[in-house]
Amino acid sequence: MSTLIIHHDDCLQHDPGPGHPEQIRRLKAVLGGLEGLRKLEYLPAPLVGEEQVRRVHSDSYQQWLAEMEPSDGRVALSESDTLMSRGSLAASARGAGGLCFAVEQVLAAQAPNAFVASRPPGHHSGTDFSMGFCLYNNVAIGARHAQAQPGIERVAIIDFDVHHGNGTQQIFAADPSVLFVSSHQMPLYPGTGDPDETGVGNVLNLALAPGDGSDVFRTAWGQRGLPAVDAFAPDLILLSAGFDAHHRDPLGQLEVQTPDYEWLTREIMGLADDHCDSKLVSILEGGYDLQGLAEAARAHAAALSTAA
Repeated sequence: MSTLIIHHDDCLQHDPGPGHPEQIRRLKAVLGGLEGLRKLEYLPAPLVGEEQVRRVHSDSYQQWLAEMEPSDGRVALSESDTLMSRGSLAASARGAGGLCFAVEQVLAAQAPNAFVASRPPGHHSGTDFSMGFCLYNNVAIGARHAQAQPGIERVAIIDFDVHHGNGTQQIFAADPSVLFVSSHQMPLYPGTGDPDETGVGNVLNLALAPGDGSDVFRTAWGQRGLPAVDAFAPDLILLSAGFDAHHRDPLGQLEVQTPDYEWLTREIMGLADDHCDSKLVSILEGGYDLQGLAEAARAHAAALSTAA
């Protein structure tokens, strides 16, 4: 079996405009970075279903998004840089739908793991709000979809984006069946993710300081993040795979190196082997330097493919 790469060209239709960090070329860079890797199988992402979205987002929020999408041009949502264009909802629906599909494939043992290459990202979106370039919270929708499947009760969400996944934390902070572990830079947008934010004991925030690099990143995960996932003993692991902690990225000031992503991916795969029959699904979040993004995504997918 091969690692699944889930993608759809609808994700290229979301267009925040010239000069926006969350540009169409991001996804092209990721797909280009995967070229030549062996043991990858590419499948198209389906559209997410209304019931799948409703498990996370309110009906009023979904209706608001539908009403806000323009027929041409762009419209700003809750923040001036969180924009919709014609095609934005379809792009988001492919991301969330792609993750749900990937979960189904992995749970059915059709693949050892999967990486959903989609945009826009999702981890800043909450139950009824958009922010930080995000419309649907893809990883949250995927987690709830997984929990609707037989035998999946405990889901661990690991987020190594440079920005804190405040939307994901908001959605699950009161739910002990979902563990949320995030490493991120502080201070930095969105201003959340303090280590004192612990939910009901199911949230672990690993705050990193500007300038922190490989040693601090690996120590934080090796000594705190990964042991927390190990103790939780999940039935499934989902990754919010943001690559903007990379030292080349313009939106953060961490000094994480490309090999660190391969290291962390392999460590997480080991936990998946130990607790959930290797069941692991990843989805793209941030990453805004095209070269750094391509390199890091390739390292991530290369590690995933070793399970194939």
